[in-house]
Parts: sequence; C-alpha cells; structure tokens
Amino acid sequence: MKFRVEREVLADAVTWVARGLPARPPVPVLAGVLLEANDEGTLTLSAFDYEVSAKITVAADVAESGTVLVLGRLLADISRNLPTKPVDVATEGNKVAVTCGSSRFSLMQMPADDYPTLPTSPTASGHIDGKVFTEAVGQVAIAADRGDTLPILTGVRVEIDGDKMTLLATDRYRLAMRELTWNPEATDAQHLALVPARTLSETAKALGASGSIEVALGSSAGGDGLVGFEAGQRRTTTRLLDGEYPKVTSIFPSSVDTEAVIKTSDLVEAVKRVALVAERNTPVRLRFTDGQVAIEAGTGDDAQASEAVESTLTGPEIEIAFNPQFLLDGLGAVGTEFSRLSFTQPSRPAVLSGQDELDGEADTSYRYVLMPVRFAS
Repeated sequence: MKFRVEREVLADAVTWVARGLPARPPVPVLAGVLLEANDEGTLTLSAFDYEVSAKITVAADVAESGTVLVLGRLLADISRNLPTKPVDVATEGNKVAVTCGSSRFSLMQMPADDYPTLPTSPTASGHIDGKVFTEAVGQVAIAADRGDTLPILTGVRVEIDGDKMTLLATDRYRLAMRELTWNPEATDAQHLALVPARTLSETAKALGASGSIEVALGSSAGGDGLVGFEAGQRRTTTRLLDGEYPKVTSIFPSSVDTEAVIKTSDLVEAVKRVALVAERNTPVRLRFTDGQVAIEAGTGDDAQASEAVESTLTGPEIEIAFNPQFLLDGLGAVGTEFSRLSFTQPSRPAVLSGQDELDGEADTSYRYVLMPVRFAS
C-alpha cells in the first residue's frame, strides 16, 4: 500500500475514527485503526470495538492499493503533530512508514485479518439539522448518570413519534427533556432507543458542524440493538443500552404555585460566587421574594456567602435549596437570556425553562427538573 494525503485531511480523519478507541482493549487489535486505500483515489479509515464503530472516506493520491491496521491513538497523535505538508504513507515489510517533510515514523502493522467486521452502513430513518441536534443532545446529556450503579441511567432516551423527537435523561437528582422536530423518511415513524450519553454527545459534537445528520434507528440501523449516524463522509454506529427505562415523566409537576424569571447570566454568576463557600455536597439556598432572589451558602461557624439578584415573582414567596453544580448545569443549558423557575413546594421538584424576554412566554421545548436539597433552617 502506498498513498499521499494532505496532513489536515489525515489528522481530521484519524482523530474522528480514533476518538472512541478503548485505552485498555480486551483484544489488542481493537486499539487499531484500519486504513484501506483503493485505486479510485480514496482512503477509508475505520475503527470498531464491538460497541461503537466509526468510518470516514477521504480523497487521497493512491499509488498502490491495500489495507493495513495500525495503532489508532498513536497515528492520531502523530498526524496532529506533523508539519503542514503532504503525508506519504507506505508499507515496508511488516512496518508502515509515515513521512511528512523531514519527519519520518515507522509503525508496526497489526494483524488486519483478526480485525472484526464493522456493522453495515445503516439506512437513514430520517435527518435532522446538525446544529439543532448538537444543542439538544448537549442540553439533555448533562442529566445522564455518570456512575455505573444503574447502567440504564447512563443513556439518553430517544423517542420518535412521526416528525417529533424527544430526548430525555436523568440521574435521579435531575431530569432533562428536549422536544424537537426532525424529518423522518416515514411520516408514521415510531422508534424508541436508549443511546449511551457519552457516545451520543461525542457523536453530536463531531457531526454537528455538518448541515444535516442522518439518523438510522431500528432495522434501518442494521438491527434493533444499534443506532447509526451519518454526515458527509463520516459514519458511525453504536450499540444501544438494554433494559426498560423508568417512567420518569411523572416527575414533572402537574401544577405551579410560584414562578420566578431571572436574567440567566446574573443568576449563573451569583451562584458561582456564593457556591465558593459551599462544602462538597452542600446546597445553596435561594429565597425568592418580590423583586429579587437572595442566594446564600454556608451556616454556623463555616464560611458564609450571600448575594441578591433581581427577579420577577408570581405567586407566594418560597425558599428552596439546590446542589449548586446541578443548578449551574441547567442554567448553562437553557441557552436563553432569561430563565424561568417554576415551584410548587420547597420539598418538591422545581422546573427550569428558558425564555428570550423578561415578559415573554417560557420555551417549554426544553425543561430541566431539579430535585431540591433539604437544608437546616
């Protein structure tokens, strides 16, 4: 095999396919990236660890077609650090020579025959705007569980009903849900999938710059256990999580007693400052009165902090406490100039949503439910 490719093209391609390679693979070949050069002038790079597959095809000047398997993370590190010149890659016995300007690397070939076959390229179930999808995934994935006590909670629940897509995630302490529209191939499309949150986030970020992302679910993805994404020449599949996702939408309060609207950036800055004195796992307290919200942290002999921020209040005054990081996560996700907090009781979940104007309507397409923390009065 022998080919020449632009350094930026190679670096982007290898970084894309190698992004999810396991640091300690159960089988050595799973740490590899497969390079396939063909006489048509294309280079295809692939990676697969039995959970996530990634594939990209780029243009290359191919002098001799062939297939090799090399360590993916090493090739990614090398390609990102090469000078900005064309890169020549060629096999030399059981080695792969990578030459760029006066830089030369020699990599060991891994046994390509032992590499697993990637899932077949899925057929699209529909497509969605890349920017919208990336934003939606980012808003929801923050609420997914990062531990492994309940693996099912490490996923994002994706529900398709016609042209409506609903993303939902929870770690039992907060819940995030985003509703958006997409363009299904079939108007009566019905799908339910539980996608690992970390993989979904990485995929959305990597593909979001493209104008449109094709999504494949169910049989279109090659089986009910897979979901596929494609944008441009980048294709990826991931295995879905198994199990029944808990029926958590009942957490949304059925009524609202008190609502407060605050400028998002003001509340974010105030919570960050006050939380500096909050010991790990201790809450910040928010006291909503007419015209302002007072934010406090720390009690007794501990360090204490307080700050007040303007807000509008509808309904009775209320005092409630939250985990400061969970509150900041939600405020960072709403993406609007103002945030609306809706309450029933200090011991019941609060709902955070965004709105563009102080006196405007709340945008309920994104809702972030936050469980309050008990505090010593």
